[in-house]
Amino acid sequence: MRIAVLDNDRSQSDLICQVLGSVGHVCHGYQNARDTLHHLRKDSYDMLILDWQVVDLGAAEVLRRGREKLPDAAPVMFLTTSSGEDDIVAGLDAGADDYMIKPLRRGELVARVQALLRRAYPAQNGAEQLQFGQYLFETRPGRLLMDGTVLDVTQKEFALALLFFRNIGRPLSRAYIHEAVWVKESAVPSRTMDTHVSRVRNKLALKPENGYRLVPVYSYGYRLEKLGS
Repeated sequence: MRIAVLDNDRSQSDLICQVLGSVGHVCHGYQNARDTLHHLRKDSYDMLILDWQVVDLGAAEVLRRGREKLPDAAPVMFLTTSSGEDDIVAGLDAGADDYMIKPLRRGELVARVQALLRRAYPAQNGAEQLQFGQYLFETRPGRLLMDGTVLDVTQKEFALALLFFRNIGRPLSRAYIHEAVWVKESAVPSRTMDTHVSRVRNKLALKPENGYRLVPVYSYGYRLEKLGS
C-alpha cells in the first residue's frame, strides 16, 4: 500500500516510513500541509498518517481536504503528543479512523496500520481468489482466467491487471503503477510500462463489448473503466 505521512519533524516521518517500509508498504513523508495536499492530489495514496500539531494548517482542515483527494475507503490515522481527551476527541470527530500517542512504538504502529488497511481493503488481504465479472484472479499461484479459460500472462502482466481491477474507475499515476508492479526496479522506461499495459489490454480483451475499457489519463497514467457502472 502507498501511505502518505505528514509530520513537521523530518526525523519522525523518516522513522515512520522506515518502519512501514520494512513490512512492504511504500511510504512518503512530508513536513508541511501544503506539500502533503499537493501530492495527495497529484499521486495515488491508500492511507494518510498526520501529526495533529501540524503548524502551517489546522490538522482538521488537512484531514478534510485530504479526504477529498483519497479513495473513499482510505483510512486516516493521526499522531498526538498529548494523551488528553481534547485532541483525541477532536481528531476522531474530524473523521480520523484511529490515533497514536507519541513517542511511537514500532510494533504498535505496524499493528494499527495493518489493522486499518485490512478493514479498508478486505479484498486485498489474503484472498486466494478475486472475481471481477468474467475475470478470476487466483492470487497465490498467480493464475488469471477469463470465462473459465486460463490466460497466458506473465507475472508482471498478472500484477498489472490485478492492480487495475482492484482500482476500477480510479486513475492510477505512473509512479503508483511503477511502485506497485515493478517494486524495487528503480529505472523502468516509460515505453516498458506502456507495452505491458497494451499487452494486458489485448490479452484480457479489455474493450467496450466486454464491458471494460483501459484508457490513458493524459500526463498522468491509466484508468480501467467498467462500462455501464
